[in-house]
Amino acid sequence: MSSVRLLVGTRKGGFILTADAKRDTWVISGPHFSGWEIYHMKGSPADPNRIYASQSSSWFGQIIQRSNDGGKTWVIPDGGKVPGPEDFLKPAPNKFVYDTSADTGKPLTTHQFYDGKPHPWEFKRVWHLEPSLTDPDTVYAGVEDAAIFRSTDGAASWHEMAGLRGHGTGPHWQPGAGGMCLHTIILDPSDPKRIWIAISAAGAFRTDDGGETWKPINKGLYSQYIPDPTAEVGHCVHHVAMNPKRPGVLFMQKHWDVLRSDDAGEQWHEVSGNLPTDFGFVIDVNSNQPETVYVVPIQSDSLHYVHEGKMRVYRSKTGGNEWEALTQGLPQENCYVNVLRDAMSVDQLDPCGVYFGTTGGQVYCSNDDGDSWSAIVHDLPAVLSVEVQTLA
Repeated sequence: MSSVRLLVGTRKGGFILTADAKRDTWVISGPHFSGWEIYHMKGSPADPNRIYASQSSSWFGQIIQRSNDGGKTWVIPDGGKVPGPEDFLKPAPNKFVYDTSADTGKPLTTHQFYDGKPHPWEFKRVWHLEPSLTDPDTVYAGVEDAAIFRSTDGAASWHEMAGLRGHGTGPHWQPGAGGMCLHTIILDPSDPKRIWIAISAAGAFRTDDGGETWKPINKGLYSQYIPDPTAEVGHCVHHVAMNPKRPGVLFMQKHWDVLRSDDAGEQWHEVSGNLPTDFGFVIDVNSNQPETVYVVPIQSDSLHYVHEGKMRVYRSKTGGNEWEALTQGLPQENCYVNVLRDAMSVDQLDPCGVYFGTTGGQVYCSNDDGDSWSAIVHDLPAVLSVEVQTLA
């Protein structure tokens, strides 16, 4: 019988929630890495017991940990040892070293800062981990300041895929309100050389040659607050999602606007339709119904809580434009939480399970495509990320 495992990253540790295929009774394990910010945890599609976690602290720096037994135990990959107190009482080694030349001889030493002036590229944290679809030892990392790194030895060592920053627009990238983070990595199951990424606030990019070269894919995006609203780069993309059964059809939640591309990002068109507000952070696609999309609108870019103080997931069954509010089991008054960009996930069961976590520490589950919801847990620290594994 199938089961599901939820990997929940929070401001003060990681939690693992498990249930059988009914998804109505849950066992909660944690906190793992207590007290640390866990920006992201994700399991390998090639080996579900292999899980990677991004563990960050403003005091002690960035650590990547790895589990080989489904999250029961963890090791720091370089050395393969179980972490002890000494590992957290000294600054973490900076394992993410930027390539300064991108193999072109053109130094990539600065990007633009908030004021438009050049600013040194500085590693801060890992926002997103994306394990390979076929090799449990290969994993990609999206970092701040924005770059993509790859490890082929189970996260023991990392090397920048420098063609992204070396594309030519890198010196013009500028941070969004939350920093200049590479937060989305999507691997194409039909083409191992194709990867999509998104950066706040540079936009979306794609490689078709395994990361050697990259191209901006922002045609159709409109951002009224940048000097050129239709510029090649500079758009604040919040998240991009794709149903892996339909590679190349992408859905985007931008700073404002929900958009869709049917040609791998070559052209985007807006599908915000009748949403009460098209500002939000999270977007995902039903695993069995590729035209069914979920978003969580929030009040505005200055008021980061759900619209009208009501927790509503909006669902489109037509690939956008026509949206319905899903409210059953969700609080409909005095709710002032947000759902962050990596805090929604869908499982592979039928009907599809949909999960999201909030900045108020709630994790919600729907086991019926979003028709109804129940809270798995209410009182975690603020949720940064939610990933689900569907286990045989």
